[in-house]
Amino acid sequence: MSRQSFWVYLLKCADDSYYVGMTNNLELRIAQHQTGVDPKSYTHSRRPVELVWSQAFQSHDDAFRCERQIKGWSRAKKEALIRGDWYGIHEIVKQERKQRKAKSRSKEAP
Repeated sequence: MSRQSFWVYLLKCADDSYYVGMTNNLELRIAQHQTGVDPKSYTHSRRPVELVWSQAFQSHDDAFRCERQIKGWSRAKKEALIRGDWYGIHEIVKQERKQRKAKSRSKEAP
């Protein structure tokens, strides 16, 4: 018995924005984005779209967690992911931590 795969994917839209999604049929879902099946969807007015990154998961829960995490990422972090630049992601995380610390210190100051 084969296990179903779930995909997390990143699309680059015509307006240069990014869309993060999850599906159990990547080929069909990309075609749906391209044809504009749902007029209310984010990508409908931003076509054409280009698949720039995808990752398969065996578990729906793992894919869902990954999708939510990436949706919360900055543009720079998403672009590092697209490039496969793990060091760049690490450096962005370090910079974000420094900024959060500095911000929390400024709130504590009298």
